[in-house]
Amino acid sequence: MATLKDIEVAAAINILTAFAFFVAFAILRLQPVNDRVYFPKWYLKGLRSSPLNSGALVGLDSAVYLRIYLVGLKIFVPITFLAFAIMVPVNWTNGTLEHSNLTYSDIDKLSISNIPIGSDRFWTHLVMAYAFSFWACYVLKKEYAIVALMRLHFLASEQRRPDQFTVLVRNVPPDPDESVDELVEHFFLVNHEHYLTHQVVYNANRLSNLVEEKKRLQNWLDYYQLKYSRNQSKRPSSRTGFLGLCGDRVDSIDFYTSKIEDFSEEIATERDKIINNPKSIMPAAFVSFKTRWAAAVCAQTQQSRNPTTWLTEWAPEPRDVYWANLAIPYVSLSIRRLIVAVAFFFLTFFFMIPIAFVQSLANIEGIEKALPFLKPIIEIKVIKSFIQGFLPGIALKIFLIFLPTILMLMSKFEGFISISSLERRSATRYYIFQFINVFLGSIITGTAFQQLDNFIHQSANEIPRTVGVSIPMKATFFITYIMVDGWAGIAGEILRLKPLIIYHLKNFFLVKTEKDREEAMDPGTLGFNTGEPQIQLYFLLGLVYAVVTPVLLPFIIVFFGLAYVVYRHQIINVYNQEYESGAAFWPDVHGRIIVALIVSQLLLMGLLSTKQAAQSTPLLIALPVLTVWFHRFCKGRYEPAFVRYPLQEAMMKDTLERTREPNLNLKGFLQNAYMHPVFKGGDDSDSDTASGDGDQEPELVPTKRNSQRNTPLPTKHSGSVSSLPEAVQEHAQLL
Repeated sequence: MATLKDIEVAAAINILTAFAFFVAFAILRLQPVNDRVYFPKWYLKGLRSSPLNSGALVGLDSAVYLRIYLVGLKIFVPITFLAFAIMVPVNWTNGTLEHSNLTYSDIDKLSISNIPIGSDRFWTHLVMAYAFSFWACYVLKKEYAIVALMRLHFLASEQRRPDQFTVLVRNVPPDPDESVDELVEHFFLVNHEHYLTHQVVYNANRLSNLVEEKKRLQNWLDYYQLKYSRNQSKRPSSRTGFLGLCGDRVDSIDFYTSKIEDFSEEIATERDKIINNPKSIMPAAFVSFKTRWAAAVCAQTQQSRNPTTWLTEWAPEPRDVYWANLAIPYVSLSIRRLIVAVAFFFLTFFFMIPIAFVQSLANIEGIEKALPFLKPIIEIKVIKSFIQGFLPGIALKIFLIFLPTILMLMSKFEGFISISSLERRSATRYYIFQFINVFLGSIITGTAFQQLDNFIHQSANEIPRTVGVSIPMKATFFITYIMVDGWAGIAGEILRLKPLIIYHLKNFFLVKTEKDREEAMDPGTLGFNTGEPQIQLYFLLGLVYAVVTPVLLPFIIVFFGLAYVVYRHQIINVYNQEYESGAAFWPDVHGRIIVALIVSQLLLMGLLSTKQAAQSTPLLIALPVLTVWFHRFCKGRYEPAFVRYPLQEAMMKDTLERTREPNLNLKGFLQNAYMHPVFKGGDDSDSDTASGDGDQEPELVPTKRNSQRNTPLPTKHSGSVSSLPEAVQEHAQLL
C-alpha cells in the first residue's frame, strides 16, 4: 500500500513531468516549423475568451464540452472546503487503525476507516452525504437548464443547414411495381404535402475503396512528376513488387499513369453498376422537405400502420454521416448489437487480469506477507516508493491505451450511421468498462491483495467487514492514478508529444507532395469517446470518496482546473470540429453523474452497515430514492429539448426565413446535400428549382402502379393510400 511518502514521491514526479511539458510547449510552440502542431494563440484567445460565449467561436458541442469541467469545479470546490473543515477532523481524531491488524497508511487515518465500529460520529458522515448530494443535484439542475437553453438558442439562431430540412427514412418496404427511388417519392408526395426531394442510399463501399486507391496512386504520380520536373536528365523508375523492393523495374510516370487510367475505367464501371443495379440501392433514403416544420413532423411521427416500416429519424448533418454503415441492412442491426454485447462482456471480464496485476503493484506490503522471498528487492526505499507511488497508475494507463480503438470498432460493427452516434456509443461502453474494471475491479482485486493475510486466516463471516474497511483504503491507488492520468496526462495533451513526433517523422520520411505535407499533420478532433468517460471517472471517484476519504478531493480539483485550461486552448487553437450535434450528448453526461451519485450513496450504505451504525444507516435509504426522483424530474423537464425539435420553434424559424429570403432556391440547396461523396464531382442530377410556396396546386403523384380503378385491391404496402378518407382516395385514383 502506498504510504504518505510514496504519494509525495509520485506527486513530485508528476508535478515535475507536467512542468516539463508546459516548458517544452512554451518553447516548441514558438518554432515556425511546429505551427501545424500547436497553432499558438493561447494567451489571447484561450485566457480572454468567455466560455459562455464561445459557442459561436468553436461550436456548441465544444463549448458545452468545456462546461463539463466547470461543472466538476462547481460541485467539488465547495464540497472539498466543507469536507476538510468537518470530515477530516472527525476522521483524524481516532485511533481505530492503530489498534487493528489491518494494513494501512497515514492517509487512511483521514478516512472513515479510522472511525470505531458503532460510533456516533457516523452521523456526521450521514449528514454530509445529504449535503453533498443536495449540492450536486442543485448544480446539475442549474446546468441542465442552462445547456438546454443554449441548445434551443443555438437551433433558433444557427444558419441554414441541410439536416434541418431532412430526415433519414429506413426499412422502406419492397414493392413489386416500383423501385426504392420511385416508392419513396410516391409515398412522400401522397402523405407529406411539403415534400421537396430525396436521395436514395447506395451501397458504394467498394466504389469508395477504389476512389481511395486511385487517390493514393495519383499522389505517387504527382511525386514522380515533381521529381522529374526538377531533374529532367533521367526519368524516375521504381519496382512493382512489395514496397518497391522487388519486381520488375518500370518507368514510374508511365506505370502510375497506366494504373490510374485502369482505376478510372473501373470506377466508372462500378459507378454505373451501382446506379443501374437495384441490388445496390438500400431500402433507405434521405428525404428533404420545404420547411423545418414539415421535417420535424415527419421525424417525430409514425409513418404507416406497420410500425416496423418507413422508420424515420432526424438526418445527421452531411459531414456527420458515416457512409459505410448506411450499406448495412437494417434487419441485421439487432443481431450485430447482440454480438457486440457478448464481445463487450468477455472483453470486460478478461480485462480483470491486467487490473489484478496493477493492484499487485499497488499493495506490496500484502504481497510481502504472502511471498516473503521478494522482500529484499522490494524493501529498497527508492524502488519501493517508485513502484507504489507511480508505477500502478502508469501501468493502468498503458493497459487502457488500445481500449478506445477496440470500442470504436465495436460501435462501427453495430451499424450506427453517424460519427456523433458512434462516439456517444463508444463513450457509453468506455464509461461502463471504467466503472466495472478501473473502479470496482481495482477495489475488489486491490482489497484481496491488500488484506491477503486477513482473508487467508479469518473466518468467512469476517470477510465482508474486512472489505468494508478496506474500500476507503483504495483511495491511495486512485490518487496515484489521478496524478498520472489527470495531471501529467493532461499536461502532455498541451505538448501534443505524439502528434509532434509523428508529424516530423512523416515530414522527413513520408512526405512526397504538398498534399502529403497537408495530410501529415491532421489536428484531430476532441475525441468525445475517450475524453468524456475519463471525466466521468473523476466524477465517480470524487463523489464516492467525498464522504469516505476526503483527502482525494484536492487531486480531483487540480484535474478539473488544469483540464479546463488545457482543453480550452486545444479546442480554440488545435482541434477540428468534425460535426455539430447541438450538445445532444448532455443527457448522457447528466445521467452518468447521477449514476455516480447513486453509487456513492449505495457504497456508503454498505460501508456503514459493516460499521454497525444501525441507527444512521437506515436514514440513507431515502437518499438514492430522492436522487432517482430528481433524475426523473430533470429527464422529463429538460431532456425533450435534446431529443425533439419543438414545432413552434421550427415554424418561427421557417417564417423568419421566408420573410428574409422570399426567393430562396431551397431545392438547389438540398438537392445534392446527402449525395454519397464518391458520386460528387460527376454529373449532377436534376437541379430544378422549387419555390417554397405552400399554396401551389396539388402536384400529381408519378407512379408506375396500375391505376387504382383497375386495381381490385391495394398492395400490402399501400396502406397510406387505402387509409385516407374517401374524398382523398377519389383524388388519389386520378393519379
